[in-house]
Amino acid sequence: MLLKDKNVLITGASRGIGKEIARRFIEEGATVWGLSTRPSEGARELAAFAEGRGTAFHELIADIGDPSSVQPVVAGAVEESGGFAVLVNNAGITRDGLSFRMKLEDWNDVLRVNLTGTFLVTQIVSGDMIRKRSGSIINLSSIVGIHGQGGQVNYAASKAGLIGYTKSLAKEVAGRGVRVNAIAPGYIETEMTGVIPEEAKKAWLESIPMKRPGSVTEVANAALFLASDLSLYITAQVLGVDGGMGA
Repeated sequence: MLLKDKNVLITGASRGIGKEIARRFIEEGATVWGLSTRPSEGARELAAFAEGRGTAFHELIADIGDPSSVQPVVAGAVEESGGFAVLVNNAGITRDGLSFRMKLEDWNDVLRVNLTGTFLVTQIVSGDMIRKRSGSIINLSSIVGIHGQGGQVNYAASKAGLIGYTKSLAKEVAGRGVRVNAIAPGYIETEMTGVIPEEAKKAWLESIPMKRPGSVTEVANAALFLASDLSLYITAQVLGVDGGMGA
């Protein structure tokens, strides 16, 4: 029970990697607040799962990239919960396309959700962590934020920005007992990767030394490590969960 009696906030917790992180944390005793843009079946499943394990999952609804929407919701959750021991910034969207054809709206939307949304949520939650001199913040970046990916200039820029944000924030708050790390998944089987054409999937698999995609559980286990006391002396790091793809 690595997270027993700890309060956790996870953005984008209703599906994919975020949902699995929430499930894994609940298994380890955490009470989880999940922030999503709309009510979902995934949140209802997590609530039932948590109830069966003697803890709870609370659904929060807000537009993460809109300060007027997300700030009061997160501030209210901090007050209601008494503060969060762990924050996982997982919410993210894609609007893929070649850069010379990309609409400014698609560029702005991805940066607004993936990068600005992380800043808005973290600014509120980290303030409470700093006062308590304890906490772990985990930002979900991506291998494309390190190595780039054609057709994803907006997504790659947002994920690269998260790495710079992670390292800078970690240096600001390390002396206050707050750790900040990032996870950079490679090719992970999710709903998002399910729409990738088969030829592209085959090319990706050939570039992975382990010759297989990763699972959401493998990313969730990495998040559990960074959230727990097993990683107390680790901060400002980017943990690749990519089967060696980024080596």
